[in-house]
Amino acid sequence: MDYLKDLETIININSYTKNKSGVDLVGQKMTSWIEPLGFNTSIFTRENIGNHLLFSSQKKSGKKILLLGHNDTVFPPNSFEGFKENEFWVYGPGVCDMKGGNIVALQALRNIFNQNKKIFNIDFLLVSDEETGSDDSKELTTSIAKNYDYCFVFEAAGENLEVVTQRKGVGTFTITIEGLASHAGNHYDKGIDANLEASFKLQELVKLTNLELQTTVNVGKINGGIGANTISPKCELLLEIRYTSNEEKQRVLDSLEKIVNTSYVKGTKSTLSGGIQRDVMSENDKQLKFIKELENITNRQILKEKRGGVSDANIVASCGVTTLDGFGPFGDGDHTISERAVKSSFTSRIELMTKILNHFQKNL
Repeated sequence: MDYLKDLETIININSYTKNKSGVDLVGQKMTSWIEPLGFNTSIFTRENIGNHLLFSSQKKSGKKILLLGHNDTVFPPNSFEGFKENEFWVYGPGVCDMKGGNIVALQALRNIFNQNKKIFNIDFLLVSDEETGSDDSKELTTSIAKNYDYCFVFEAAGENLEVVTQRKGVGTFTITIEGLASHAGNHYDKGIDANLEASFKLQELVKLTNLELQTTVNVGKINGGIGANTISPKCELLLEIRYTSNEEKQRVLDSLEKIVNTSYVKGTKSTLSGGIQRDVMSENDKQLKFIKELENITNRQILKEKRGGVSDANIVASCGVTTLDGFGPFGDGDHTISERAVKSSFTSRIELMTKILNHFQKNL
C-alpha cells in the first residue's frame, strides 16, 4: 500500500480552493507521478485559483475514457491539517473528498502501465475549484467532455462501495429587494420595508419545496436593514434549489421568476441574480447497460445509489457522456474535521478500476 504514502504527501499540503499556491503544489505532485506513465500535460493557468490540469494519453481507435477529479478541498489553512492513520482508517482533509479518489485513479493507471507498458485512450482531468461550484472549470470540462465515450468520477464510494448513477441538479440565486428608508419613529408611513417584502417572498419560496419529488428550495441567508429605528431600504435573500428532473427545474425557475416580479409590499422592486451551477445527473439506460458490462468485465456485482449532493459528474453527464461517479474510497465526515476513509476500500477500488481500465486497454 505504498500509494498511501503518496496520499499522505498531498494531504499534508493545504489545498483550500482559494489557496492557489497550495492547490498548484498538489497539482505539481500529481503531475510528477502521472507524466512518467506516458501522459502529456496541458496546464490551464488561472490567476486567482489553482491551475486545471488535463493529462492526455496516446490515442488509437476505440472507446475514449475520461477520469475526473479535483485537487481542492473546503478547509482553509490551519482549520484542519495533517494526515493520520491507524489499522483501519486514514484521516485528513481530502482523504475521501477527494484526494483519496485521485490516488485510486493514479494507482490504477500505474497498474495498467506496469502491465501494458503503454496507456491508450484514457485521459485524466484534475480541476481546482470543484468545492466552490466549478464556476471556472465548468466551461473547460464541458468543452472536452464531447471527446469521450465514458467518464469515471472519483468522489467517495457509498458505504457498501456503491457507485453513483444520479445526482440532483443545483442552482444558487440571490434576490435583491429595494425599498425606501425612513425614520421608524417619525416617518414610519413614509418608508417602504424591504425586510417585510423579503418575509413574504420567503414564505412563497418555501412553498416550492416538494419532498415527494425530492425538490428543495432553501433560503439559507437573509441580510437586510440598517437598524431598529430605520425602515429597511434593502434586503437580500440567498437561496439554493435542488431537483431531480428537468421538469421540476423548470417549475421552480418559472415560479422563482414570478415571486421576484411580484411586489407583496407596494413600492418594492426586486432583481434576481445567479443561476444553475450543475444540472441534474439522471440515471439512464446507457448507465445501467454499462454497469452490466463492467460487472462482466470484473466478475463482481456493482451496487449503485442516488445522491442529493452534486459533483462534476453532473457537468459531464449533461453533455450526454455515459458517466458513473463514486469510484473513490469509502469514507465519512467529509467537509468536517472528522473526515476519514477506510483503508480496505482503497484496495477494493484500485482493484476494480485496474480491471476495468485494463480491459479497455486490451480490447481496443
